[in-house]
Amino acid sequence: MATEPAVGNGWQASSRTGVVAAGHAAAVAAGIKLLASGGNAADAAVATILALTVTDHGECSIGGEVPLMIYNASRRQVRALSGQGGAPLSPAAIEWYMAHGIPAGDIRMAPVPAVVDLCVTTLQHYGTRSFTETVAPTLALLDAGDQPWHPRLARTLRRLAEEEVLTAGPREEKLQAVTDRFYGRHASRRDVAEELEAFYRERGGFLRLADLQAHRTRIEVPVTVDYRGYTVCKCDTWTQGPWLCQALRLLEGLDLQALGYLSPDYIHAAVEATKLAMADRDEYYGDPEFAAVPLTALLSDAYTQVRRPLIDMAHASHEVRPGDPLALQAVKRTATWQPGIGGTTTCVVADRWGNVVAATPSANVCHDGYHGGPAGVTYGNRLLSLNTTPGHPNCIAPGKRPRITLTPTLVLRQGEPVLALSVAGGDLQDQATLSLLLAHVEFGLAPAQAVRAPRFATAHHEDSFNPDPDRHRTFKQVASLTISDTVDSATAAELERRGHRVVAQAGPIAHPVMLQCGPGTPQLLAAGDPAAGRHAAGLED
Repeated sequence: MATEPAVGNGWQASSRTGVVAAGHAAAVAAGIKLLASGGNAADAAVATILALTVTDHGECSIGGEVPLMIYNASRRQVRALSGQGGAPLSPAAIEWYMAHGIPAGDIRMAPVPAVVDLCVTTLQHYGTRSFTETVAPTLALLDAGDQPWHPRLARTLRRLAEEEVLTAGPREEKLQAVTDRFYGRHASRRDVAEELEAFYRERGGFLRLADLQAHRTRIEVPVTVDYRGYTVCKCDTWTQGPWLCQALRLLEGLDLQALGYLSPDYIHAAVEATKLAMADRDEYYGDPEFAAVPLTALLSDAYTQVRRPLIDMAHASHEVRPGDPLALQAVKRTATWQPGIGGTTTCVVADRWGNVVAATPSANVCHDGYHGGPAGVTYGNRLLSLNTTPGHPNCIAPGKRPRITLTPTLVLRQGEPVLALSVAGGDLQDQATLSLLLAHVEFGLAPAQAVRAPRFATAHHEDSFNPDPDRHRTFKQVASLTISDTVDSATAAELERRGHRVVAQAGPIAHPVMLQCGPGTPQLLAAGDPAAGRHAAGLED
């Protein structure tokens, strides 16, 4: 069996038996190590995610979150795992937020830490290895590290591994003991959770033991749409993911191949569809366990048909135009308005058995969060992705998940996985995914070509990290269009003529990784944009 990564240039890889693409090279190596030892894609994804909390710290953290999508080959089934913590359960805490807002820069912006339970749930339902095996590469990184929180987190992770060893019974019960100790559900050993609660209290936060104990990783049926014979799978509206599905529905009525790859017409059409879909995102999306999101109507044929004519191929829209899917109105008149000018990492894995994972670890760790407390569990800012607008579907409530930007993607063809994508970049994530997906589906680009091709994006939407109750004040920039500076000047000039406010950008627009697999692909192909510091590796065949 292979024990070393395949020879490659660090950002792309191919293999018949297993590939990993993610952020830091050391995290990719952690996933490859699990694959090389006979672990499957779920095991390798967990090892990669845990390692990323060290190598890509600042972008993700044990105290952060990881939405994860997995194709399970034996069940021929895609599922979305909601590795996202919620707001505090305390009504008094929610009253405080509603009165004072959700503050940036301190621990009150942190949701319940979700990474440990996400990793354990993934191993329980889809993996083959123990927590002890998957955390070993991370412990090696922590032991070699020099940050104050490194030894504290290493001690915490070793306590969790110890709990697995001490627990009698089958593998699933041993794994459950790991998460029960972290979240304070163990009958006698609540040391980790008690340290977390003490840290929250010391820093003036609202999270308590009860919040930790109540946390669970939901396993959900994905949101799907069919596009040109492909089935695109996304997490539900606790993420921004379904707007990509809406945009694809709008674009399927256009002949993008005839428009030409990266032509003015092609970029214009994609951006205008994005504006319409993101307007609906900002108007309707929220945790579906708390908000009645009309998702079936938003993705319906009838609604798509009334919205598509809003794409004016001659002019860039300068309006915000959510529709009304229930009344089948192209524009929701009470919501239309004309605005003024106004850290995350990545992981995709595939194995020899046909299992595929796409995950998007994050936290946006703030400076104060680097302390980590006695448990070494630093925290992020995802409660900022809620708001305090009464009646809004994304308004903060006890235990509610924020509508996050994290949005991994799996794509099937005839029921088999063919693509997995993960992108870092906040509101840019699904915009970059749209670019890569269209590059492959419409124009046949392989991952190594797609991740390096010019990209484009708009800030014509609300800021997902601004909880201001006046949602109009969160709008970023009307008619903006950022394009890679490798797009030719004639194309940029034509887009300007149509009313886009064009800015050419030298650096990467978002940070993607992508893998290709399945029928018609004899080898697994993986790539990460080298300009964005992404890495990939594969097993030697």
